[in-house]
Amino acid sequence: MPIYEYSCDKCGHRLELIQKMSDEPLRDCPDCHAPSLRKLVSAAGFRLKGTGWYATDFKGDSKKTPSEAGTSTKKSSGHACGTGCGCTR
Repeated sequence: MPIYEYSCDKCGHRLELIQKMSDEPLRDCPDCHAPSLRKLVSAAGFRLKGTGWYATDFKGDSKKTPSEAGTSTKKSSGHACGTGCGCTR
């Protein structure tokens, strides 16, 4: 669902609200109760719910589960700064 921003023309109160696209815009300010809320034009905002849509929809042919994908099989080279860094420490 999209996140909408509103501003009150009377008192200047600003708020964000998660609403369906089909919902009517708010009119009454929750602070001063005047019918002077205006929906602002802003960057699109939305919230993804559920278990990682990217892991199920756009994942390659790898057989790894999302928890296994974060583990590395590289062995440490003994350097303090990590593997394969090329430093002389």
